[in-house]
Amino acid sequence: MAARVLLQRRSFAPLAAAAALGGIAFSPAVVFAEAPKRKPIYDEVDYSSPLPVAPSPPAILPSQPIQDSDDEEHKTRAPTPTDRLAVQIGRARLFLYDFAVAAENKVNQTMDSAFDLEQSFTRTIASLAPPRESGEKLMPGAIYVLVAAMAGSIVTRNRSVILRATVPFALGIGAGWTVLPITMRNVSDLTWKYEQKFPAVAESHIKLREGIQRGIHFAKVHREVGVQYVDDKVTDVREAIEGWVKQGK
Repeated sequence: MAARVLLQRRSFAPLAAAAALGGIAFSPAVVFAEAPKRKPIYDEVDYSSPLPVAPSPPAILPSQPIQDSDDEEHKTRAPTPTDRLAVQIGRARLFLYDFAVAAENKVNQTMDSAFDLEQSFTRTIASLAPPRESGEKLMPGAIYVLVAAMAGSIVTRNRSVILRATVPFALGIGAGWTVLPITMRNVSDLTWKYEQKFPAVAESHIKLREGIQRGIHFAKVHREVGVQYVDDKVTDVREAIEGWVKQGK
């Protein structure tokens, strides 16, 4: 029994093998269906599809203004307390900056004015001094002028107030013009320059100077007349004495 079964299996084995080979021959796709498919390394480019075209920008009319999205968002959004506080702080900073700049400019102008005044004063004092080639010295001359003014005050100490005020001044001025003529000329020119800024004072000074010059001229004329009169009298006396002497001989 076992031998019969074994013989049947042996007889069916060649038939099964032949049927399998025939099936493979008639349907090859079944064999290769189990094989794995490999993905290509490079992406396949579809050259048949057209290139994408960039969309054209929208036409802008001249009457339509260009608005930024941020501006629109800012307009639509109401200002917050932080924004209002930032605006106030900015205004305060600008105010403080303007005030600091104005104060700095004012200080600079004041310092410039002070420096200019100092330089002007120095130049003015230096211009009053006589030149070296003139030989005029300030130190002894100033002492002489001071002594003359003190002498006038001593002489008029028991006189009226007008004399006590005018005589020392007149003696000092006279001594200055005598001892320091160049310095007095410089002082006179400087005084006249400042007097020209006030027409009333300048006119009064001119009238006073003309009066003094007229008085000096009259004094010179009277002095010359007096000298001539004295000379004439002395000549007459001398002639009379000579006549007496001749008659006595």
